[in-house]
Amino acid sequence: QVWLVESGGGLVQAGGSLRLSCAASGRTFSNYAVGWCRQAPGKEREVVGVISWSAIGTYYADSVKGRFTIDRDNAKSTVYLQMNSLRPEDTAVYYCAARLRRGMEPFRGGNYVPTDFGSWGQGIQVTVSS
Repeated sequence: QVWLVESGGGLVQAGGSLRLSCAASGRTFSNYAVGWCRQAPGKEREVVGVISWSAIGTYYADSVKGRFTIDRDNAKSTVYLQMNSLRPEDTAVYYCAARLRRGMEPFRGGNYVPTDFGSWGQGIQVTVSS
């Protein structure tokens, strides 16, 4: 199992930027795909982006494509979510989540759902004011 802790959330005006960090501890971090998910009040949790074990593969939901970027530093066991051009509809609790690669499991890009991830951070609030 890997333990995840998010940081970097807060309040920002529309059009602004935030950078979330997800620090991992436990098992070999480079064996995990990491996703960023969010949940707004009254809505289901959704996957906004995923990065593969080696960072070669990434996926972004259409709602954030071109505005959000995920990268990772396996040496630091940390994944980042850079969020630019934020909109009020980006307001949510953001979670990082990890999925252990099983054997030669391929990176599935846009075919991950929240239940595919076995380890979760506690979540961090991002609020975008209009």
